[in-house]
Amino acid sequence: MAKILLCVSTFVFLQFLPQIKGQNLTEDMNMSTLLTKIFDGYDKKLSPNYNKAGTDRVVEVTINIYIISMFSISEIDMDFSLSMFLRERWKDERLVYDDVLNLTRLELDPSLFDSIWVPDLFIITEKFSEFHEVTVPNKMVHIYPDGTVQYSARVTGSFFCVMNLRRYPFDTQICKMEFESYGQTTKNLRFKWSNEPLTMGKVAFPCVGLKFVLERNYAYHIIQIYVPSILIVILSWVNFWLDCTSVPGRVSLALLTVLTMTTQSSGARSNLPRVSYIKAIDVWMAACLTFVFLGLLEFAYVNVQSRVLNRRKSVIQFMRHQNGGKSPSIPSSDATNGSIYNECSDSEGSKCSPCFKTLKGLERGRAIDKVSRVVFPCTFLIFNIFYWIYYFSGTSEADNE
Repeated sequence: MAKILLCVSTFVFLQFLPQIKGQNLTEDMNMSTLLTKIFDGYDKKLSPNYNKAGTDRVVEVTINIYIISMFSISEIDMDFSLSMFLRERWKDERLVYDDVLNLTRLELDPSLFDSIWVPDLFIITEKFSEFHEVTVPNKMVHIYPDGTVQYSARVTGSFFCVMNLRRYPFDTQICKMEFESYGQTTKNLRFKWSNEPLTMGKVAFPCVGLKFVLERNYAYHIIQIYVPSILIVILSWVNFWLDCTSVPGRVSLALLTVLTMTTQSSGARSNLPRVSYIKAIDVWMAACLTFVFLGLLEFAYVNVQSRVLNRRKSVIQFMRHQNGGKSPSIPSSDATNGSIYNECSDSEGSKCSPCFKTLKGLERGRAIDKVSRVVFPCTFLIFNIFYWIYYFSGTSEADNE
């Protein structure tokens, strides 16, 4: 029974096979005939409305863009790169046909892409771009019965963007992409967005544009720049807890923080273009470098104060030696000015000790260290409050529009 059904099925298929082949062959012949009829006498060198006058001569091209990815943004070169589908739609009455095959549209073979008229569109902000050709040219051309042509191509390129980096790295950039006709004027060609109002350029060329708002992710800069610089500034405050007489240790720590801060400031600006305005990161680096440098100056002043006592002791001993072991007599004016050369006893443990204490050289240095332990952190904290509020509360400056 199974063999009988198989034979019957095979017989039916073979009986209708010539009819199916004939139908497909007829359809292919009709498609070929239709394409031949459409392109018979068609001249792609002429625009669709070349034989019309006035406003009817203008070809209206609707543009649509689908962004596949934006994969590169460079502050140094001031550009961005993206891959997109560029879609254009216009009407060419020379391509009108009767839909005898019940087709929604004709999908042209890539070999026929160069057979139709295409708007001479180019991107004003383009640095370089290219069409994709893997595995075949990534282009598409559809022709509808009313003569509407749908053109689509995949494009990847790099486009320049004049960036304003005053708030770097907390900035938001606005990048323009404008499309324009290379050789046609608005008398012959006009561009518009598919669902947006027409945007015209300053010159009399058909042009539409769009803006990309690029908001920077600043987590990297917080971790790699801001946090280390804060730690360096805090490290410079360790000097205030070291004794005034620990000159080698305080000198090494002060110079280390200054040099480290200078190196980090240079590294933070190495990937940025040279601009004439002050950026947010410039303000931060300058402030941190100022704090560590003031810490070095504070140590220098304290060190001078701590050496005053020893230096004046040496002078006293030298004058005693010159006077045969007697204490030198000092004019009253010098005593008024805080000089140590007032009356002191020759014996050890006499009035010389209270006399030296009135100078307060070493004590003054230690007092300055104690004050610095409070003043420096409080000032740095106040600076941080104003810095972060200013750069996060205000709106981004889009001066590059």
